[in-house]
Amino acid sequence: MGASVLVAALSSAFAVVLMSTTAFISLLLRSDPFIGESETLVFILGFLTVLLVGVAVYVAAIVTANTFATVVAGRTRQIALLRLIGASAKAQRAEVARQGLIVGAIGAALGFVIGVGLSLGGALLAVQMMDLVLVDDVTTLLQPLLALPVVVVALTTWGAAWAGSRRVLTVTPLQALGGSVEPTRETVARRSGRNITALVLFVIGGGMLALGIAVGLVTPLGVAISFLGGIFSFTALALGATLVMPPVLRLVGRLFGRSATARLAAENALRYPERSSRMAIGVVMGVTLVTMFAVALETVKAVLTASSGGELDPGMATLIDSFSAIMMTLVAVSAVIAGVGLVNLLTIGVVQRRRELGLLRALGMSNAQVRRMVLLEAAHVTIAALTTGLVLGIAYGWAGAQSVLGSVRFPPAWLSPTFVPPAVPLWPVVAVVVATAVLTLVAAVVPTRLATRVAPVAALAD
Repeated sequence: MGASVLVAALSSAFAVVLMSTTAFISLLLRSDPFIGESETLVFILGFLTVLLVGVAVYVAAIVTANTFATVVAGRTRQIALLRLIGASAKAQRAEVARQGLIVGAIGAALGFVIGVGLSLGGALLAVQMMDLVLVDDVTTLLQPLLALPVVVVALTTWGAAWAGSRRVLTVTPLQALGGSVEPTRETVARRSGRNITALVLFVIGGGMLALGIAVGLVTPLGVAISFLGGIFSFTALALGATLVMPPVLRLVGRLFGRSATARLAAENALRYPERSSRMAIGVVMGVTLVTMFAVALETVKAVLTASSGGELDPGMATLIDSFSAIMMTLVAVSAVIAGVGLVNLLTIGVVQRRRELGLLRALGMSNAQVRRMVLLEAAHVTIAALTTGLVLGIAYGWAGAQSVLGSVRFPPAWLSPTFVPPAVPLWPVVAVVVATAVLTLVAAVVPTRLATRVAPVAALAD
């Protein structure tokens, strides 16, 4: 549960730092004799704080739910044994939820302490370096409201553990005689209710995105429709990940050749699509968020340029670039949370496959081949997630910028409506690709060591 504690701590610390930063900027504004009475910027900062904290908590909840689902899958035999001697499924699920609450509370409390320390230290450093004169002391940043993220993160982790443990209800006592396995492709394919729901939500979301772009050519309120379309379509992807990710994984598998190690890695990624999808969906969220903000801000520049007659004011371009850098830094925290989830799920997966890896080594695979197989499995998941996230991020970012600014006119040409193709910035996309490659290597370090640490005989005896 160490990684789940880390995820909760990151979410809590990020929320505390962001709320403290907003309060510090408000303090600076109140200390300015010219704009001290203005509440507009404070409102915008508060809105962005709520949005980014909500995104971070949402990503953390998905990662935590997937982690607990994987843990429960590995405990199938243990849960079945408890069922065999009289324990109820509801009692077992409640126990997993209690673990989630404890993990969330510990992580949130640690994050609160770290966040408060970073906030106070950063505020004091800023005051000394810039020689600021404030109307209040920086200790006023320590408000009771900062405890809110602790409660929210703890309850979210508890809810995520409850959601991730739903498989406990399907474990039967007879499974005590078998091993701990994930649902197979055939089992997942038979979940018609969930798959149909995902398909319907995706169609609705795609239609609302298109409608929002069309309405955005008349009024900026089209962004509200596009926003709902993005929520529906991404929720559909999260529900139907076991349908979407296997075809992408299959295509990625062809990139690694036909060697025995590469074929085993490809088949392992496809054999249990639910496990692979849980690993991928967190990375998809991180890549989508970063790409979405980068494409949205670049498309904003393109729309402004087209509406103004082909020339964007240099000051406006600099302002947008500066805002883009700040937003990318803040959104990157959510991507880090998703990366922690991938590392944790890949490690748990290797631990649960000790017998399988031991059998492969007993059949003649060397330690180097086993390590390469695990690394290729991580590469399959991250490349598939990267591809999916880039496509979604470009679509969402373009739809958001186009729907909010398509009808707005800018000097000197005042052209409207304005319709432009997606503007994809090169360097942010390169940064996302490089970060994903680094994540793959980091995520595979611990699992590859675990995969070769135990002797084949000891692994087969488990």
